[in-house]
Amino acid sequence: MYDLIGDLHGHADELEQLLHRLGYRQIHGVYRHPERKVLFLGDFIDRGPKIREVLQIVRSMVEDDAALAVMGNHEWNALAFHTEDPESPGEFLRRHTPGNVRQISRTVDQLSPAELSSYLEWFRTLPMWLDLDGLRAIHACWDDSAIGVVQSALAESGGVTTDFLKPASTTGAELYYAVEVILKGKEAALPDGVSFLDKDGSSRVHVRTRWYLSPVGHTYHSYAFETAGLDCHHPLENTTIAQSMPYPTTAKPVFIGHYWLPHKQPQILTHNVACLDFSVAKGGFLCAYRWDGEEKLSNSNFVRVDVEE
Repeated sequence: MYDLIGDLHGHADELEQLLHRLGYRQIHGVYRHPERKVLFLGDFIDRGPKIREVLQIVRSMVEDDAALAVMGNHEWNALAFHTEDPESPGEFLRRHTPGNVRQISRTVDQLSPAELSSYLEWFRTLPMWLDLDGLRAIHACWDDSAIGVVQSALAESGGVTTDFLKPASTTGAELYYAVEVILKGKEAALPDGVSFLDKDGSSRVHVRTRWYLSPVGHTYHSYAFETAGLDCHHPLENTTIAQSMPYPTTAKPVFIGHYWLPHKQPQILTHNVACLDFSVAKGGFLCAYRWDGEEKLSNSNFVRVDVEE
């Protein structure tokens, strides 16, 4: 049985509270449960005050078989940020723009160079998804086509090597799109002239979609994950509908993070889809789901802890 935990972003105090609430105790420095394992959904780094401590907890649990973990987009971004572009010496696969530098600054500030190097190598070992007996886990979006593309490229490149990172960081490449879908979700272009401000105050002309639902009959507002500030009730364009691959209602439950949900209380998205990112790094709370083998998920299985002041 698994306890699935969403995006941590350096909030180690809340993680330890949550682990204790779930019945995990430290044994020889590693949090363990006599009957269960944690499944972490990625995004361990950036934003928060105790990134080193989060990484120590998560990595020790994974390496001691007390937990599993998938990669988040922030781990992916860190790898690309620190990997030099083999075709452009002095440049990096994730450009060192002011925004990108700012996003990773807390991680760089809180880790020594040796620690950072060690954790970057560990990030390379993290799977981008897990398809287990009875459940699935992925950071942002389960899409069979994207997973197939990434799986083939990983086999060809021998893992998350520079040979894999280069095309996966090149806009327009098939692998780039596949990784974007898996780690950052699907987006739809808004109609001409329509934009909105996201949670960080940036103007957006694309919106993250609720990919697990059929788009038929939806507007841009009703099919969007991010609706704050989005006042667009036009029906979805046919191109968006055609590109959709809704998660089957008969498929095994899938757990995701990533989406900074603003809800006051945790709640499932559908009977077989649950998001566990409730904005711990922006005044929300840290959340887990206690999965006991059920095919239909239940709101009663969520466990939360609030951010310490």
